[in-house]
Amino acid sequence: MHEPAQMISTVDYHTAGEPFRIVVGGVRPPRGATMLDKRDDAMARLDEVRALLTHEPRGHADMYGCFVTEPVDDGADLGLVFFHRDGFSTACGHGSIAAAVWASTTGYAAPRPDGTLVLDVPSGRVTCTVGERDGHGHPSVRFVNVPSYTVARDVELSTTHGRTRADVAYGGAFYAMVEAAGLGLEVTPEHLPQLVRLSAQIKAGILARHALADPGDPRIGGLYGVIFHDRLTSGPGHVEERNVTVFANGQVDRSPCGSGTCARLAVLAARGELEMAGEFVNRSIIDTVFTGRLTAATTAHGHPAVVPEVEGTAYPTGHHTLLLHPGDPLPRGFFLPTGTAP
Repeated sequence: MHEPAQMISTVDYHTAGEPFRIVVGGVRPPRGATMLDKRDDAMARLDEVRALLTHEPRGHADMYGCFVTEPVDDGADLGLVFFHRDGFSTACGHGSIAAAVWASTTGYAAPRPDGTLVLDVPSGRVTCTVGERDGHGHPSVRFVNVPSYTVARDVELSTTHGRTRADVAYGGAFYAMVEAAGLGLEVTPEHLPQLVRLSAQIKAGILARHALADPGDPRIGGLYGVIFHDRLTSGPGHVEERNVTVFANGQVDRSPCGSGTCARLAVLAARGELEMAGEFVNRSIIDTVFTGRLTAATTAHGHPAVVPEVEGTAYPTGHHTLLLHPGDPLPRGFFLPTGTAP
């Protein structure tokens, strides 16, 4: 008797253009006493599945997704362990939005009477408010993230495009932020290959100067992404920018990056460029939008911090049953570097 093919069921979404693949069947969910333990379990036990779902021929170089788990937080409705082409992340804002849309529209987890749906993710609790944005009844999502804070400002770096300065902040993961104009570039598709290559230089320069780790658990550590930004407009209570986030090993976020928007809000607050209740319109490299706000001031691990809120929505793109035939010579799929690789 021939061995049957492995079958994995997913529901796919895009949030402001960035893909998100939710695994709904065919895989035993990650296990552990905490969400970071569940992430560890996924790294040890489900890495082959992650690669199968994100690499070609079933995925692509910029695929993102999650495994759905039972929450550890007693106040949460569901747990998520995030993955991408190169591994497993601790936070994912665009994925949180997509998961909230999926859970609320399919009935997997019904929002509370006040519209909130609470996610348990490796970086902590993410509280989503599910509302309606358009005449088709499609929900918008506002998520309140973990406290976000600035680690360092104006870190001087050398690159092949000259010297620049970076701010470093935490929004569920650590990000470095660089003004594209200071490198003689703009956040445009035409300049993307250069920005991706520069991201590797900036990442190496930051890590040479700062050991980035969450004091609560060093498994939340390292520099996850580099955000290049262009200032579009600013005024009292309002900042608008265009950004692109390059994360992992040269992966490009098509959306404005949810957790990156939270980190950016922390920097704008630290610089006095955005006050409480001010609005941050964050445009992506493809001109999709997340809207961010500062909801409260707090502290986190001795740092002045903010509680950020980000709004966006996600749309379904497909239901899939993906197969791995036992004789397939490419069980992990494959990845071919492109001209935008660092």
